[in-house]
Amino acid sequence: MLPFVIAALAIIHLLILHRVGSSNPLSVDSSMDSIRFFPYFALKDTLAFLAFILFFLYIVCYQPNLFGHPDNYIKANPMVTPTHIVPE
Repeated sequence: MLPFVIAALAIIHLLILHRVGSSNPLSVDSSMDSIRFFPYFALKDTLAFLAFILFFLYIVCYQPNLFGHPDNYIKANPMVTPTHIVPE
């Protein structure tokens, strides 16, 4: 349930940024120098998302064993119990 709550909060945050704009910590009158949410921030977020997706797809499609453990390639012997399994 928590991932859905976080996703909803992120969408609400983006909508508020789109409507109100980001804060001004220096309290400088920024009505003239403000940057609009769309297209600048939306384009930046979209490009960052696409870069992440391309990196993720590269790992999944071309390097699937990059984060795998070498023990996964040891051929199993069904007649022998693994050494890490011991009776209590």
